[in-house]
Amino acid sequence: MILYPLYERRLVRELRDQPRPGHVAIIVDGNRRWARENGFADVSHGHRVGAEKIVEVANWCDEQGIGTFTVYLLSTENLRRSRAELDLLMGIIGDVSDELAEAKGKFRLHVMGRPDLLPEDLRERLACAEERTADHTGLRVNIAVGYGGRQEIVDATRALVDELVARGVPADELSSRITDDAIGDHLYTSGQTDPDLVIRTSGEQRLSGFLLWQSAYSEIWFTETYWPAFRRIDFLRALRDFAGRHRRFGK
Repeated sequence: MILYPLYERRLVRELRDQPRPGHVAIIVDGNRRWARENGFADVSHGHRVGAEKIVEVANWCDEQGIGTFTVYLLSTENLRRSRAELDLLMGIIGDVSDELAEAKGKFRLHVMGRPDLLPEDLRERLACAEERTADHTGLRVNIAVGYGGRQEIVDATRALVDELVARGVPADELSSRITDDAIGDHLYTSGQTDPDLVIRTSGEQRLSGFLLWQSAYSEIWFTETYWPAFRRIDFLRALRDFAGRHRRFGK
């Protein structure tokens, strides 16, 4: 439709000189529903189209000067799906990480979650993609796979306690050393800024365990659009909405 390019250009103009989020996180949802509603008997088509969208959105983030993009691809709960669907998803996730890694030095990949829950071949592909992009200075892309927000907090707390014990901190001092900052330093996103904007597609209005600690003061933007149908217009609308909000951080 001719109206879409016009509207897109208008959104770009409205965003000039407006604040941008430094970190955008997206819960990609609706692949299977998109496939069914578009007449595909095999829902895997939705996963494949959704995978192509990830690289598109990474490029949109890059062109808007956003520093970090976190994408929620596979939760620990998703690992309960059928073996056939999981095998497909694992292959697609590996393909996405390879494509991001091959983007001419554009992206720096960081995989977050529980790699021990993933098949060995996918672990190797993800580790290789991370290693190949370690020296890249462009957009940081966090790939959350085998990820659970509660598990992340548990893992961070355990890692902190283990570190304190290894340093010889007495047992009666341990509790006083467990602080917000100390736990934050042991999260999967250690050293990164918290997400300024969290987007969820498909009409669902919940975080589903995504970045529970880090998103405490994030702005949340929900859209009815299924992930495979997510357009640059939708992304720009989310940025415009973010620019119009007054962030008080609990003050």
